[in-house]
Amino acid sequence: MFVPIGSGMARARRALLPLIASFAALLVAAGTASAAPGSAADSVGLPLATPASQTIPPPGFRTSARQAVEIALSTRTVSRLRGEHARLTATAYVWAGTRWEVDFGTGGKDLAEVDVSSDGGVLAVWTGVQVDSYQARGHFGGLFDSPFVFVPFALLFLVPFVDPRRPLRLLHLDLLAMLSFGVSYLLFTGGRFYAAVPMAYPPLLYLLGRLLVAGFRGRRPAGKLVPLLSTPVLAAGALGLMAARVVLGLVSGRPVDVGYASVVGADRIWHHLVLYVNHSSHGDTYGPLTYLAYAPFERLFPWHGRWDYLPAAHAAAITFDLLTALGLFLVARRFLPGRSGNRLGFALVWGWAAFPFTLLGLMKGTNDGLVAMLLVYAMLAFASPIRRGAILGVAAAAKFFPLALLPLFATGRGERGWRRPALTAGSFAVVAGAAIWAFLPPEGIGKFFDATIGYQLHRHDSWSLWGLHPSLGWLQTVAAGLAVVVAIGVAAARRSRSSAQVAALAGAVIIAAQIPATHWFYFYIPWFVPFALVALFGAFRGGAEQGEAEWAAAADLLGRRRLGEPLPDASAH
Repeated sequence: MFVPIGSGMARARRALLPLIASFAALLVAAGTASAAPGSAADSVGLPLATPASQTIPPPGFRTSARQAVEIALSTRTVSRLRGEHARLTATAYVWAGTRWEVDFGTGGKDLAEVDVSSDGGVLAVWTGVQVDSYQARGHFGGLFDSPFVFVPFALLFLVPFVDPRRPLRLLHLDLLAMLSFGVSYLLFTGGRFYAAVPMAYPPLLYLLGRLLVAGFRGRRPAGKLVPLLSTPVLAAGALGLMAARVVLGLVSGRPVDVGYASVVGADRIWHHLVLYVNHSSHGDTYGPLTYLAYAPFERLFPWHGRWDYLPAAHAAAITFDLLTALGLFLVARRFLPGRSGNRLGFALVWGWAAFPFTLLGLMKGTNDGLVAMLLVYAMLAFASPIRRGAILGVAAAAKFFPLALLPLFATGRGERGWRRPALTAGSFAVVAGAAIWAFLPPEGIGKFFDATIGYQLHRHDSWSLWGLHPSLGWLQTVAAGLAVVVAIGVAAARRSRSSAQVAALAGAVIIAAQIPATHWFYFYIPWFVPFALVALFGAFRGGAEQGEAEWAAAADLLGRRRLGEPLPDASAH
């Protein structure tokens, strides 16, 4: 562990005390987490069951498994496949006790799926990517897909920030680019998967370039961020949007497998079971602090062994969302004092609350809001090398990608010297390392790696250009190399930068890391949205630049005192 020397020793120790206490509690919670073997019964598997009999219908069905296969064989698609594949096999499963799923394949690969109702009607026939990916079949978002939800939120995301006197200002294009993920999602939810996947990359590439430019050039746009709305109206609208999000999160129904896996992992912690068993459904692919973060919610709303409404998943997602909004408001107050900070804070909360793709993860009960929340608070703690490194370590121990931000966070606002980068890297390593160590399976780090990062690196998936078109593997390698260049390059450029510039560069690093990923989904957009909003909105400070400069100077002076560095000579100013 890195410990500051000199006159800042006592203060640094006091700063570390909450961290040490938190991790003592973490180790107690972990307890004997490696003492009991895991169970396959709680895996995040699909609700498929093999029927007890091939000739007797299951309870509530009017058709048997054999009859379901015969019905599926009569479809035009399967008839064609039988002519092309002499050894085509058929297997009938019961889906969630409500219908038949009949899979046809050869050589261990599924080629088609026919869904048959309990009374023998053909419901759907799937081929290609849509055989392996249930998400690729469209109609994924449920209530979120309704135009009465998506369209109003999209319009509200734009309205406060449109300046009719400056119709060509860049912020308008920035917000439209963020909303253009909706083109991809519209194709996706309509079942047009092959068109939906490529359309996600133009907004990613635009935002990557835009945030890099904002991070390095740091120009201040002309005009006001919110030209027409008063601060009370902005505040009321932001709070109203957050209330609407809570309601939508509560009425959105059963969460997806991401939320289910998190709740199951929390239950395993309470029952002292191994977190990482590397079962075929891979519910254990996240970092240990994801499951630990869900532990209080699972204790309040216990998991009963079923993938049902799961109030613990909804409660966690809503809590993370509310804390993210609060963190963005506090970041704005850190940027600017007084009324200017309040106004910027309400604008950031409005932007977060109205952006449709931060709402999607909330309504589907995912754990991605946890990452967004932690990154916002890492940004809030940026003035302290120890605290920002520690919070980033927590984020990396929840979902591993925040590791890409470590070079940028270590170099901070471009300060010279080695002590602050060392403190940031040291606190990051202590926190992330202790969290992972506390939950290692009995087989050690190898089993942990295989279940988490190893699985992600070697998974076969169609949710990217590279998965959909394997011939583009060379381009994926180029994109991965560029992501490394971006992560290191933004840190190597050790020039002085404002907080808005740091946020812009952080958002660019996250996007650069997402582009070469074999698996990408709309849930990942909220990972970079807070940084993008802070960067784009925080540039509009009007006549309040002095507040940021004074805060930065005070933070630098405090940091020097803590580290025992020489203070600047006042006579030089």
